[in-house]
Amino acid sequence: MDLDALDIAILSALSENGRLSQVELTERVPLSATAIARRIKALEEKGIIEGYQARVSRTALGLDMTVFVQISLKSQSEDLLAAFEKAVSAAPSVVSCHLMSGEDDYVLTVLARDLADYERIHRHELARLPGVTRLRSSFALREVKSRPLPETLLTRPRG
Repeated sequence: MDLDALDIAILSALSENGRLSQVELTERVPLSATAIARRIKALEEKGIIEGYQARVSRTALGLDMTVFVQISLKSQSEDLLAAFEKAVSAAPSVVSCHLMSGEDDYVLTVLARDLADYERIHRHELARLPGVTRLRSSFALREVKSRPLPETLLTRPRG
């Protein structure tokens, strides 16, 4: 879908604050609240807006440790990949999982309270995932950058 300047302005504003009302959006986008509502609905129907969520402070919840876990599986069979992905989707401490090219098969992002909590997660969640032959953990010292989708990516030409 080609996005015009008004769609980009709506997406940019909602990326910064998904709770903006249509009336609040009219202060940033030169359209009526009704026109903004129609555009938002179209963006949702086309899958450009996938949903809305609150940014929750991990630190406030005591989840002070972010761990990136590289995983290698014993094979790349469709059955094993499907079994692994189903199991990792159910792992409560895993907040993201990416199938990778290169040496490792998957990279996970895991949240833990502390090192003892991560050891528990490693033993009871990660090591029990189907087909795992190697786990390598890297601990984030601090987050340097995390932001909503920047407008420059919304306007970058495709192809």
